[in-house]
Amino acid sequence: MADNPGQGISIDRMTIKRSDFRTEVQYEEAKRSHRDEGHTFHIVEQGTVIIEIDFQIYHVTAPAVVYMHPNQVHRILDFGDITVSSMAIKNEDLNPDYLDFLEDIVPAKPLILTEESHTTVSTIFSLCQNFSIQKNNKLYYSLLKDSCNTLVAFLTSQFLCQTKTETHPSRFEIVSKSFKKLLEKDYRTSKRPSEYAHRLNISTAYLNECIKQTTGLSVSHSIHDRIILEAKRLLYHTDKPVKEIAFDLGYEDYPYFSKLFTKVAGMSAMTFRNKNRG
Repeated sequence: MADNPGQGISIDRMTIKRSDFRTEVQYEEAKRSHRDEGHTFHIVEQGTVIIEIDFQIYHVTAPAVVYMHPNQVHRILDFGDITVSSMAIKNEDLNPDYLDFLEDIVPAKPLILTEESHTTVSTIFSLCQNFSIQKNNKLYYSLLKDSCNTLVAFLTSQFLCQTKTETHPSRFEIVSKSFKKLLEKDYRTSKRPSEYAHRLNISTAYLNECIKQTTGLSVSHSIHDRIILEAKRLLYHTDKPVKEIAFDLGYEDYPYFSKLFTKVAGMSAMTFRNKNRG
C-alpha cells in the first residue's frame, strides 16, 4: 500500500495477478503471515481469495470486504487474479465513536456486498483516493481523513447489520460488552474473574452468569481463550521462544503457562508452531 509520510492513513487500488510472481519463492513470500499497524479494509472488487485471519479460513468472492483489526494475524493462502481497493487507518486518525463500533464487530467475517452497497463503497473509496493525491490542497489532510472516516462509517454500518447487533441490548449483553473491552485492554495483567467483576462493580457470580448467557463460556474460560489467542498469534507471527511469549503475556511460571496452552489449544505450544509454520 502507498504510505503517506507522517500520517496514519494508507490507500491504494491494485490488480494482482498470479503471473506477477515470477517464481514460487516470490509467491510464497507474498503469502507470509503479518499484522497491520492500522485498521485495514480490503474491498475485493474482482476475483477470489482465500485468506486466514486468526486461524480461521475464509473463501472470499467479489464483491466483498475483508476487515482486519490491528491485533489480528493474517495471511493469504491462495488467490486468482484479483482487483482490491485497500485502506488502512490508525487509531489516532479514526473517529473514536467508530473505533468503539469496530471493537464490537471483531472478529468480523468477510462482508458480502450487495450491488447497491458495492456501488456506495466504490463511490466513497474513489473520493478517498482522489483526495489522497491532492497534496497541494491546504486542507489535504482533513479531506483525506474525513473521507476515509466516512468510508469506515459506512463499512462498519454494513458489518453491524451482518452481525445483527441488538438495538436494545439486555443487561447481560451490556455487562458482556464491558467485560470484553476490559479483557482486551488488560488480559496481560488481569487474570482473575474477581478482578474484572470488581472493576465492573458486580459480583463474580453475576459476571459469570452474564458471560455464560451471552457466550456460553465462563469468565475464566474467556480470559484463557483471549490469552492463548495472543500466544498463538505470537507463535505464528514471530520467532520468540515460548518462554519469552509466556513472560510477555504475564506468566513468570513457564510450566503453568505451558500446561494452560496445551489445555486450551489441545496441543503444546511448540506443536502448534511447527504445525502452522512448518
